Parts: sequence; structure tokens; C-alpha cells
Amino acid sequence: MAKKLVECVPNFSEGRNKKVINAIVDAIKSAEGVEVLDVDPGYDTNRTVVTFIGEPDAVVEGAFRGIKKASELIDMSKHHGEHPRMGATDVCPFVPVNNITVEECVELAHKLAKRVGEELKIPVYLYEYAAQKPERKNLANIRKGEYEGLAEKLKDPEWKPDYGPAEFNPKSGATVIGVREFLIAYNITLNTREKLYATDIALEIREKGRPKRTGNIKPFYTYGNIVKHKEGEFYCGNCDFVAKTQEELFEHCEKEHNYDLKAIYKEHGIDYTNLVGKPSIKAGKFKFCKAIGWYVDEYKRAQISINLTNYKVTPPHIVLEEVRKLAAERGLTVTGSEVVGLIPFEALYQAGVYYLKKQGKSAGVPLDDVLKTAVYSMGLNDVSKFDIKEKVLGYPSLDDRKLINMSVKDLIDEVSRATPAPGGGSVSALASALGAALSSMVAGLTISKKKYLKVKDLMAEIGEEAQKIKDELVRGIDDDTDAFNEYFVALKMPKNTEEEKKAREKAMLEGLKKAISVPLKTAENSLKAIEVAIKVAENGNINSVTDAGVGGEVAYAGLRGAILNVLINLPGIEDKEFVNEMKKKCDSLLNNGQNLVEKLRKVVEEKIKQLEK
Repeated sequence: MAKKLVECVPNFSEGRNKKVINAIVDAIKSAEGVEVLDVDPGYDTNRTVVTFIGEPDAVVEGAFRGIKKASELIDMSKHHGEHPRMGATDVCPFVPVNNITVEECVELAHKLAKRVGEELKIPVYLYEYAAQKPERKNLANIRKGEYEGLAEKLKDPEWKPDYGPAEFNPKSGATVIGVREFLIAYNITLNTREKLYATDIALEIREKGRPKRTGNIKPFYTYGNIVKHKEGEFYCGNCDFVAKTQEELFEHCEKEHNYDLKAIYKEHGIDYTNLVGKPSIKAGKFKFCKAIGWYVDEYKRAQISINLTNYKVTPPHIVLEEVRKLAAERGLTVTGSEVVGLIPFEALYQAGVYYLKKQGKSAGVPLDDVLKTAVYSMGLNDVSKFDIKEKVLGYPSLDDRKLINMSVKDLIDEVSRATPAPGGGSVSALASALGAALSSMVAGLTISKKKYLKVKDLMAEIGEEAQKIKDELVRGIDDDTDAFNEYFVALKMPKNTEEEKKAREKAMLEGLKKAISVPLKTAENSLKAIEVAIKVAENGNINSVTDAGVGGEVAYAGLRGAILNVLINLPGIEDKEFVNEMKKKCDSLLNNGQNLVEKLRKVVEEKIKQLEK
């Protein structure tokens, strides 16, 4: 069963003193079983975001050690920085990553908060999924007043901490602990030093929006006059509709603009039960988006600092494109952007696909090419270095794979040696991977031609499909050798006692089944590779039709080779039902493959005849 993995992203109120930052990080690392993925200090924000991962108990221990060290080394009474904050460890969220639920992470948050409150005497508030009260769900709401207003806040019974003393801790402040979905901390940089300009754009994009204004609102909306509700006249913030009652206004916003105006007023701390004399609120452009403007002296530029709390609904590249548009309307230019901490692989990959399609190109290119397109298009190297392998969470690295990282010559030499692996299974996967790669190539060569505009979308889809098939087959090159090696290890297990014999037999059976499952998967992917070869041969650039033909032929060879590797291992298995099932699958794959490759050959031959005319 897969391990339970939790990510923890504590934010510490120190971004300038490297000794302090290193000491805190070392304290986290000292907890056995945690892996620090990223350390991102900011000089002007005077804040460091640490990202680490591990199994639940290890992560809780690492977080506690980091919070404890921060409480020893950071004095909040002397802290100054651009970012809102209320404690030495300002916020410490847990994020479920693998095989763990939000509810389980909430238990971890309580466990950590209790320990921090009792042992370190730091007031702790719980937020997001761990929140005990509705008004504490939003981090910004808890942090309102920041460190400077904390002493007064703690006197209010409504703001009694969830854990720890309701007493002001002048050195450490307070800490907010919780559970949230993956958050992308994303900053967009402008070609100006004016914080006000960045703020003007930030208020436009954030979900909670801003007061509606009229008059002098172009180019900067901030300069207009605030619109306030009157008795019998309640103004929609996002259109010209005027309601006669508050309820009519709420219903209009829900039906016409798809947002909950009552919730937005709550976000602004405004009593929605009596709106007369209160500002009309213009909802922001993006859901799950929080944003502020600030000036970063280190870069000599203003930035829009953004938290995206659900990147699947509001991805960073879409926000960036809207900010570019809003900046241009204000005579400004976006010079680039930066990711603070990590970004999920899927978020960056989708950005790369978006920009490739915007350029009229196929996203059916190698994975790193897609990711690099995103990096260049979003200007992620503008103010700080962006290393894909370090900054992308879930990056499907194959650096640990021995065979696929060899040169072509070295791999061929390795196959030629008198060792049983790598053997036919790995070579079959390689052959079919090359076949899928050729189909992707033909799709890409078709998209760039005006003659094939009608099939451009189809070719883009095929190119991406071919790349996915290719990547699966590439993994199979090493997987096949690894599976054989596991079986070989089982074969050499001791067999002196009955217990050892049973253990060996069990390990050998498991090894054999794995040695069968890997080439079977290769065969299935090989069949898919033949299918995409037919599609590009039928619809693609006719001048590359033989490349499609070669792609299908080598994929067919890979399919037949993979099937042979399944069949050779079946005699060692006594489970007749399993053996028969495997033979049926192999027969079906071979028949389908033969029919498809014959179809491909006819298509290729016909296309060649067309060229001869």
C-alpha cells in the first residue's frame, strides 16, 4: 500500500538573516523521515517559505521543531516586512498529498497546535479546513490587525486562541495552523515602482473584489468615486442593474454573475443586513484568488502578490494573461512572474500547453519542452531563478533510470552483452516508443502547414496522445529489466528449509507475474502507438507518410516482441486460470495489431501512389 504523504509549508517571519533561516531549516530536517523540498526567502517581505514532505508523524515533528527554533531566534517586536504577519511562525498549513484525507490532516493540525500552545506558550489559531469557527476559516480574517494589533485582539473573548494562552507573546506573536488544498504563491512583476498601481490591479483580480467606483476610473480605477447604496436603490457592482431591495440585489448577483454577494460583504467585514450608506462591491475576476500589491526594493519594482487556493479552477497562466491586459490598459507592462515555493506539475504543464496552442503549435512535444514553454512564456526567470526539477512538485523525473539515460550507443552495447537483461522486453518497449515518437513528429510537421488547417486541431490532439504513449513506453524500457532482476533475486533466495522454500516460491511467483505485467503493458501501449500511426498517416502531412508508416511498423514489432516476453514466462505459473487469461489477452492484442498494421500499410501505399501522380 502506498505511503501516506503530507506536505507542510510553514512561513517564517525572517527572510534576511541566513544563519537564522538555516537554523530553522536544519531543525526541520533533524526530524527523521522528512524531506525539505524548497526554501524560499524574501528580503523585502522579510519572510521565508519552507516546503517539506513526509509521512504524517514525521511532518508534525518537523513542523514543531521548526516552530520551536523560530520562537527562539526571531523577535517579532523588531520585525518589519512587506508581507502581512502576526507571528515568528506566521502560518503553518498541512496539505494532503498522497493516500491521506483532509480529515486526517485536520487531526495533525490539532496535534501540532496543542503541542505548540502547551509547550511553547504561543497562541494558536486554526484555519481553513481545521477552523473551529466560520470566521476563522479565512487566514486574512485571522491575521487582520497583524502582530501590532495582536495584544488587543487577544483581550477579545471572540478571539480566544484555539490552543495556547490568550496572552500576548511579544517575542513570538501568534501562529496560525491549518489544512488547505495546494496553494500556489505567485507574484507578477510590473515595470513600475508604484505600489498603488500594483494594488489597483490586485483589487480587480482578487475574488473579494473592491468597492464600485464611477467618474475618474480610467486608467486607474482607484481614482474614481465610491458608489454607495441608498434606500430603495441598491447598485450591482458588476453591471448597471439597480435593485429596489437588498434581497433583489443578492438574487441578481447570484443569478446573473454567479457569486454570493453576502459572502463577499463578509470578506470585507461589512454587515450585509443593512447596506444603506455602504459601498456597492464589484466582485473580482477570479475565484479562489487572493491578491495584494506591494513594492519589492530588491527588484526595484512593484508586484501583485497572489495566492491561488484552487489552481484547477483558477490557474496561474490565466491570471497572468488577465493581468497583462489590465496592465496594458494602465500603460504598464508585466516584466515576468515568480513562483514562491513550489508549483504542481499539472499547473505548469497546462500553462505550457496553453501557450503552445496560442502560438499555433502542437503540445505533442517532449514533456520538458512543454514545461520550458511555460517558464519562458510566464517569465518565471525574471526576478529569480526557476529550476523546473527543483520548483515543480510531482515532476516525473526519470533521472534514476539507468537504461534510458544511456547514449544510444551505450544502450545498444549494453543489450549486446552476455547478460539476460536488458533483453527483448526492453528492446520491444524502445521500438514502440520510437514508433510513437514518429507519429508525434508527423503531427507536428502537419500543424505548421497552411494546407492542413482543417486537421490542425486533430493533429494537435494526436500529437499530445502520441507523446503520452511514448512516455509510457520509455518507462517500460527500464521497468522490464527491473522486473526481470527482481525475479532473478527471488530465484537466488535460500531454499534450505520448508519456510525458506515457501518464501522463495512466493517471491518467484510474484516476480514472474510482474515480469508478465510489464511486457503486457508494453504490448497494450504498442497497439495504441499503431492506432495513432494510422491517424497521422490518414490525415497528416503526405510528405511524411512514410514516417508514420515506419512508426506503425516498429510499434508492431514492439507489440510482437512484448507478447513473446509474456508467453515465455507463463510456463512457470501453475495458476491455469491466470495463464489462460493471459493467453487470451495476447491473442487479442496480436490479432488487433495485425489488422491495424495491415490497414496502415494500405494507407501508406495509397498515399505514396498519390505522390507519384
